Amino acid sequence: MSTVPKRFEILVVPAHVEDRGGASVQDTAVRAAVVEATGERGNSGYPRYAGHGIVADIDPETRTVEAILLDGNELDYGLTALVLDSTDG
Repeated sequence: MSTVPKRFEILVVPAHVEDRGGASVQDTAVRAAVVEATGERGNSGYPRYAGHGIVADIDPETRTVEAILLDGNELDYGLTALVLDSTDG
C-alpha cells in the first residue's frame, strides 16, 4: 500500500485557457493553496486535505481532485483544480 502524501498544492485555474502566452500554470491560477492531509476520507472515498479555505478529496496516486469546496462552495463552472506536489517538506 502506498503512503498518502502529507500535503499538496492546489491551483484553481480557468479551464478554457488554451494559450497562456508563455505564462506558467501557477501564474495564471486564480487561487492557490497548500492543503494538508486531515487523516479523514471524504465522501468520494479518497483522502481529505484542507487548508486556506479549501477542502478537497485527492487521489494520491493520480493527483486528481475528486471533490473540492472553496470557502464552503462548489467550484464555479469554467474553473478546474490542479494538484502539484507541495514544495514545503
